[in-house]
Amino acid sequence: MQDEHRLGVSTVNLVKRHLKLKPSHPEKRQAAVAEIDQLYGLDSVSFNESKQRLDLAYDASRLCIDCVEGILAKHAVEVSHDWWTRFKEDHYRFVDQNVKDNARHEPWSCHQSSQGTGRRRS
Repeated sequence: MQDEHRLGVSTVNLVKRHLKLKPSHPEKRQAAVAEIDQLYGLDSVSFNESKQRLDLAYDASRLCIDCVEGILAKHAVEVSHDWWTRFKEDHYRFVDQNVKDNARHEPWSCHQSSQGTGRRRS
């Protein structure tokens, strides 16, 4: 059985992200989560109140962590500045860019048969 994903989400490019947020006004946070939830390529978003953590799943060939952080900043919701969260953000950026680059890459092989050479073996 195949997992169901939202429109614009490919299982091959699906990534899961967890961002610790600084305490913020609940209404601002809810507005940010609602706007993030509308992004094309997003599979799921939720906020874990007890851990103050935003949990995301998205197609990294269409979205990146910077898109999400831009919406958070727009609503005055800050990502935690602790070293572990900063480390994960950098790693997420690297992986997101790698997925995006690989999704655009066309495979190449030197073992393909040449077509149209016009030669025939006798």
